[in-house]
Amino acid sequence: MKVLIDTLLIVLPVFLVIGLGFGIRFTTLVDKEFLQKINKLVYFVALPALLFHKISAADFSATFNPALLFGLTVSTLLVFGITYLYAAMRNYSPQMRGAFCQGAFRGNVAYVGLAISFNAYGEEGFAIAGVLIGFIIPLINFLSVLAMLLPQQKTSHRIGASFWAYQFLFNPLIISSFVGIAWSYLALPIPQVLDRSLDILTGMSLPLALIAIGASFSIKSLQGEFTAALLVSGVKLVAAPALAALLLVFLGVRGVELGSGIILAAAPTATAAYIMAQQLNSDAELTGTIIMMTTLSSIVTYTLIIYLLKLSGI
Repeated sequence: MKVLIDTLLIVLPVFLVIGLGFGIRFTTLVDKEFLQKINKLVYFVALPALLFHKISAADFSATFNPALLFGLTVSTLLVFGITYLYAAMRNYSPQMRGAFCQGAFRGNVAYVGLAISFNAYGEEGFAIAGVLIGFIIPLINFLSVLAMLLPQQKTSHRIGASFWAYQFLFNPLIISSFVGIAWSYLALPIPQVLDRSLDILTGMSLPLALIAIGASFSIKSLQGEFTAALLVSGVKLVAAPALAALLLVFLGVRGVELGSGIILAAAPTATAAYIMAQQLNSDAELTGTIIMMTTLSSIVTYTLIIYLLKLSGI
């Protein structure tokens, strides 16, 4: 019973804050434009500051594990390859194929994954997850573009160099993670005044991020192919973390690193997937359904995963 209570204390607070964000939509406190600005504030300021602050202060040699990164990379590539081939074999339309594949591997690692890791393992778990995100997000961005453009290669749809530059060179989460990694690797000191300023600033990061997720939910999003969305949800929330767990255990990853890796692999589909689907002429309706379904279902799957990790002593 104690393990179950500990598990609920890790998972439920995160989703209660997401629920608060959803509830705020129906009040007069905020409007759609204000919520969009909150999303931008989180994405461009709050979360990058949090990633830099936590990663730069961590011991790089203690938080970076090549086996952990390799295992998550391989599991992500496998999920991408298997779901893409499955969608092709089912003769899904080009737009649906890209959305189906992206929904299966593009997890909300920066918002939900970080929050769960922090709740489960504190500063250590956050630092490990943050370093991983610095390497995983560029891979996820690349695979997302690939998943949606490959099926459409015979069409006239094209994207320019500026799009690719933004996805990799100007992504604030990637930049802040790599700057933090470099700072940690070089063991550079953080001036006290900057450290205290970041302490104040980053206090709003995860709460605002979770509120923004909840506020972005809409019942109107549930318009895509329900059967396909249900299948993707099973892959994203069950098969993907199970595959990652098997690979990481095989590679000798243990303890908090194993737990953090599984938590990131189990993250529900990222809300950014919807924007990407719109930009690349993919099936945005199916993507919206997948995001809603995986996020709501992850309350159950995260509870089960954390419970099993706790029982295993992780």
